[in-house]
Amino acid sequence: METKQTDIKLKSPVRCIVKLGGAAITCKNEFEKINEANLITVSSQLREAMIVDDFKEQQVLDYNSFVVIHGAGSFGHFQASKSGVHRGGLNQPLVKAGFVATRISVTSLNLEIVRALAREGIPSVAMSPFSCGWSTRERNIASADVSTVVEALDSGFVPVLHGDAVLDESLGCTILSGDVIISHLAAHLKPQFVVFLTDVFGVYDRPPAEPNAVLLREIAVREDGSWSVVNPTFEDSDKQVEISVASHDTTGGMLTKISEAAMIAKLGIDVYIVKAATEHSLTALSGKLRDEIPEDWLGTVIRYVS
Repeated sequence: METKQTDIKLKSPVRCIVKLGGAAITCKNEFEKINEANLITVSSQLREAMIVDDFKEQQVLDYNSFVVIHGAGSFGHFQASKSGVHRGGLNQPLVKAGFVATRISVTSLNLEIVRALAREGIPSVAMSPFSCGWSTRERNIASADVSTVVEALDSGFVPVLHGDAVLDESLGCTILSGDVIISHLAAHLKPQFVVFLTDVFGVYDRPPAEPNAVLLREIAVREDGSWSVVNPTFEDSDKQVEISVASHDTTGGMLTKISEAAMIAKLGIDVYIVKAATEHSLTALSGKLRDEIPEDWLGTVIRYVS
């Protein structure tokens, strides 16, 4: 992999990488419609989470320790799936047109998120993986220079990246998802913790809309990347298997999220999956879960156990 950033030196450590789930910030069943209320609350909570006490015991905003990545939700998915961008074939006119349409859609959402953060006084900058030269090979990251992200952080900006249509050395083109981007950045920037903001309270043992769905409060990840639920404890040992092939994993959704989160947790970085725009998301963003998980906190913690 061409990463071009073997020695990443940040002026100050990254506290948190945040993933804004597409379903949490857009109205997923309405074409290119933003969930304004959620986006406003999330932006406000991010600002609150950035407040730190400086050495003069004054409250200041710690901008250069957060990175934001967002999914597409009702932006981009329609254009990408209709034209088959994820499958490649850039030599086909439909795919090429779809590639352009997908990028117009996802970058317009990116601009709206940057604008929402700017309204809160957060100096954020839009960064598209395609424009930053990121590319894939067989859908896996082949080249992803994070130096632009580092420069933005060191200059006091909050980088805002997103899932994007990118060039692929084997297929011609594909979709690089926000979840893959967050894993890559976590490995190189080594934040203190990672937060996934979603449209549900966390990871469940079945589709959360089903009766008796149980919120999985803590998942332990081992050295080999395998994981198991430690809270709650299930008497039925087959339950672990049932969860690991969760039926609600329609588009590689929740199981992909757990797998990516497990890769991050393996690095010794705690991952919190929590419902956006709630008191629980503010607790997670503020880093208050690193020492102790309150009993009344709703969400899923994924962490490494040796």
